[in-house]
Amino acid sequence: MTDNNHDIEQPDDRVPKRVVGTPSPAASTTLLGAKETARTAEAPGVNLQDEKTAKKGEKIAALCFTITLLSGIAFIASYVAFQVGDVESTEISNLALGASLTLALLSLASGLVVWVRMIMPKYKLVQERHLMASDGETRSYVGETFLQGAAESGITKRPLLRRTLLAAAAPLGLAPLVLLRDLGPSYSDFPEKLRHTVWGEKTKDGKNRRLVVEGTGAPIRAADFNSPGGILSVVPEGYEHDLNALAKAVLILIKFRPEELKSGTNLNWTHDGIVAYSKICTHVGCPAALYEQSTHHILCPCHQSTFDAADGAKVVFGPAARPLPQLPITVDNEGYLVATGDFAVPVGPSFWERGDAEAEVREKGGHA
Repeated sequence: MTDNNHDIEQPDDRVPKRVVGTPSPAASTTLLGAKETARTAEAPGVNLQDEKTAKKGEKIAALCFTITLLSGIAFIASYVAFQVGDVESTEISNLALGASLTLALLSLASGLVVWVRMIMPKYKLVQERHLMASDGETRSYVGETFLQGAAESGITKRPLLRRTLLAAAAPLGLAPLVLLRDLGPSYSDFPEKLRHTVWGEKTKDGKNRRLVVEGTGAPIRAADFNSPGGILSVVPEGYEHDLNALAKAVLILIKFRPEELKSGTNLNWTHDGIVAYSKICTHVGCPAALYEQSTHHILCPCHQSTFDAADGAKVVFGPAARPLPQLPITVDNEGYLVATGDFAVPVGPSFWERGDAEAEVREKGGHA
């Protein structure tokens, strides 16, 4: 029987050797040695926290940092788990990401504050202040130099120059106000401006607004646009040069054979196989103007979002989350294509007011 009270001696060749260049084994687990710790405690103006308070602060800070760790993991998991595709899923994703990130940052900040207030020592620092005033001879010299420079500049001797300089500088003080005014629409009417385009407006004589070719401004007669597979870039009549209006109202006009149109297309908003879609990609707003006639696919060149023009411009590939909005069109008494109303949903990238717009459409029984 071996006596367990005695340690078994190990041969010298079994003792781990220290590798050259590595530090010697630490004698303690503290970053500062005993002398440095004692010197800090004895320094004038330093008040160390009592050990009970420090231990409590250590536990609270560690809990906060643990919450930060778990919240960071939850943020990454939420990004992977909650994918966006419609309004509801986007709301859930934003809520999960925002809540987890907020909790992570809040708990991290709280842990740091607890660390500083409950663990770290308190210092009383006194900064010495010296007389900073210059002597009388130096101040006299500076004053004389200033008056000499003012006299040489003519600012006091020539009142016309002085007055016109002040008058010229006055408008520059108002320049920031002008720049602030040009930042964009106010918050109150911003969602409303995003939701509607000029296609919903009547002309001065109360008629529906015509579709005209972008660049030439020529109206489009439906009988002349009769070649299947044809495509035109279209803008609203009267707004051919209004960049603000065109940023939301530019269209793609495509001619189909009647049998090519699928259920996703609202046939009541077409005329003789002619369909009008927003040209603004629903991903980030690039112009989706590339068209492949054999597949009826509309391609956005920025990020390769692809839409099926024959099936309501539904997304078939790429990062876009929703179809290109369709515009209701018909012909007027002269046979020219006109818009019978505005888009049912906002054009371009989805934004935070889009859910309210779709709710209005559903209440009215419209096609979104």
